[in-house]
Amino acid sequence: MDNADYLDVALRLANATLADVPALRAALHDEPWWADRATEHDLTALRPVAAALRSAFTAATAADPDAVLSEVNALLTAHPPRPRLSGHGGDGGPNWHVHVASPDDPPATEVAAAAAWGLAQAIVRHGLDRWGKCPCGNLYLDSSTNRAKRFCSTRCANRANVAAFRARRTGQP
Repeated sequence: MDNADYLDVALRLANATLADVPALRAALHDEPWWADRATEHDLTALRPVAAALRSAFTAATAADPDAVLSEVNALLTAHPPRPRLSGHGGDGGPNWHVHVASPDDPPATEVAAAAAWGLAQAIVRHGLDRWGKCPCGNLYLDSSTNRAKRFCSTRCANRANVAAFRARRTGQP
């Protein structure tokens, strides 16, 4: 994984409902190493992390630097990354990559550290003027070149465009 992947984990966790273990596994779908091992314990441990991430993303969306510093540093303090070089997998030799926690830790430990680290790195890289909140309520990072992103996903954009189209059509004779 790289820092962009860690930010994606943070956004998916912040935007997830986390009602039950299947919801957690759905939020972690791109990381089967975590998703397949997630338990009720991980769900319980990650609910406050998700709330803290939402708070940090909301501060970033509001471009509130003091709140961003406070929220992100609290996440990093509570869930510090402890990088570990890994070389497992790969037919032609080791597949080198870095984990932010020991592979023996429960998924919640690594997910929380990865999310905190991804958010911190994204703030460093993008500042505070590229964060947004979709009309559906999800938070997102606008990584478009022209800074024109207004939705969390293509699905939400399409939904809004179809609704606008239908509203225009019903107003016509």
